[in-house]
Amino acid sequence: MTAPAAYVGVDPTARRTVVEGLRERIELIVTPVFFLVLVAAVAAVWVYGDFDSTAQRIINWPTMQRRIIEHINVTFWSTVLVVSIAIPLGIFITRPNFRRFAPPILGLANAGQAAPAFGLLILFAGFFGTGTTTAIIALLVVALLPVLRNTMVGLQQVDQSVIEAGRGMGLSKRQALTRIELPLAVPIILAGVRIALVINVGTAALVGLIGAGGIGEAIISALQLRRDTAAFIAAGMVAALALLIDFLAALAERYLRPKGI
Repeated sequence: MTAPAAYVGVDPTARRTVVEGLRERIELIVTPVFFLVLVAAVAAVWVYGDFDSTAQRIINWPTMQRRIIEHINVTFWSTVLVVSIAIPLGIFITRPNFRRFAPPILGLANAGQAAPAFGLLILFAGFFGTGTTTAIIALLVVALLPVLRNTMVGLQQVDQSVIEAGRGMGLSKRQALTRIELPLAVPIILAGVRIALVINVGTAALVGLIGAGGIGEAIISALQLRRDTAAFIAAGMVAALALLIDFLAALAERYLRPKGI
C-alpha cells in the first residue's frame, strides 16, 4: 500500500507528530462537546423531572454542592499523593543500581489496580476505619500503577546516546536526570497522571460506602430508595465531572509539555 500523496517524502517522525497533533486538537473539541451535552441532559431532567419529597431531599442543590466539593477533594488529594509517590518511585527503580526492585514494586502496584475498588475500600475501612482519609489511601492504591509505569516508560525511552552526550559535556548523573531524562519523559508522565485522575474521579463515586461523602452518596441513596431519576442525575454529575477533569488534564498535558517535544 502506498502512502497518501500528502505524506510522500515526509519524515515518519514528522508525520507521526502531525497525526498526534491532529488527534489532540480533535480530542480538545470532542470532550467539551460531550460534557456540554451531558450537562444539558442532566439539567433538563433536573428541571423538568417529576420528583417526590424523598428524591428532592437526595438531590437538593445545597447538599449536592457539598457532595461535589467532597468528591473533588478526595480526587485531588489522592492524585497528589499518587504523583508524590509514583514519580520518585519510578525514578528510583529505573536507576541501574536499583532495577532489581522493579518487579516486586510493579507487582504490588499491579495488585492494587487489579483488585476490585469496592473490595479495597471495604478492606481499608476495616483496617483504618471509615472516612475521607481511608478513601484517599484506597484511591492512592488504585491509581498508583499508571503514573508509576508511565514514569518508568518515559525514562526508559530516552535515547542513551543523548544521556551519554550530556555526561560527556560534564553533567553529573543527577543533572542528566533533571535536565535531560525528566524533560523528555514529561509527556508520557503527564499522560499517566491524566489516567490516574480519571480513575480517581470514577472510583470516588464509591467512597460514600465508607462514609467519605461525594456524589456517590446520592447515587447510593437514590438506588436504595428506588428513585431512578435522582440516581440518573447524580450519576450524570459524576460522568460530567470526569469529562471536565479529563479535558483540563488534556490541556495541562498539552501546555505543560516542554517546547520542542
